[in-house]
Amino acid sequence: MAGVSLKNLTRRPLLNGRCMFSEIAEKVLPGWDLSLAFVGPAKARALNTQLRNKDYIPNMLSYVVGEKSGEIIICPSEAAKQAPSFQLPASSFQLLLFIHGALHIKGWAHGASMEQCERSLLAPYVATHSHRHRRRHVPGEDGRRRRTLR
Repeated sequence: MAGVSLKNLTRRPLLNGRCMFSEIAEKVLPGWDLSLAFVGPAKARALNTQLRNKDYIPNMLSYVVGEKSGEIIICPSEAAKQAPSFQLPASSFQLLLFIHGALHIKGWAHGASMEQCERSLLAPYVATHSHRHRRRHVPGEDGRRRRTLR
């Protein structure tokens, strides 16, 4: 059975539901079994050292396990630190990392086309805030509220 098995090995509550990850997985890797694990910084660093011989805390690791199975590991604390530099809330950045990992499992390499694909896959799950900049209609000649003096 294809889908996403999710395991939270941190003390933090998950920011996104399993259904979001499953929907994204079905779009990127239909018919694949994916394991998604959320781990703390120490475990992320240990896995990065073990799998890649790199000694730092990664925000995400991904790799193929079998013919149509893969694993994605996300470190929520590292993701939360990096999310502002991507102008995303932590929950959206975790989805972006999952998409990024799934595309790597599919065989994609870093580049402009990968980034464009990531953004288009993320868009349905991210609330836009364009309404913040719209001008509201407020009575008054120049659109400002008038105070009456008493």
